[in-house]
Amino acid sequence: MKYRQVLNHHPAMCIRFSLYAPMVFVQLLPLVFFDFMLEMYHQIGFRLMGILRLKQRNFIRMDRHKLSYLNWYEKNGCAYCGYANGWFGYASAIAAETEKYWCGIMHKKYNGFNAPAHHKDFLSYGDEKAFHAYVKK
Repeated sequence: MKYRQVLNHHPAMCIRFSLYAPMVFVQLLPLVFFDFMLEMYHQIGFRLMGILRLKQRNFIRMDRHKLSYLNWYEKNGCAYCGYANGWFGYASAIAAETEKYWCGIMHKKYNGFNAPAHHKDFLSYGDEKAFHAYVKK
């Protein structure tokens, strides 16, 4: 809750906070739309291809808004962050499962690129021989 420390030491930041907060919550509109679209893709596409489906509840956790010591806007913020951050983790996991199913080739190595953990079992970039051997299985 860094914002509380900032507001306690710099009361003028209240104006900035008031301008910033609505920009955070307006993100819910596209997020809910993308949630619906992602879930359609996940449920229909994964079933068609025989990919094991993920449980959304394992990624999205919205419980901090139940804490009695938070005020109403902190509770709303906690619900938003639990949903938004959980959803992005869920979407990333679905994308990872899709990539494992359809591709399975590592990216070319670049300085500063952080390869996702699920790439560890992928075929090396540019290894045509390994690719053809894998496809023949």
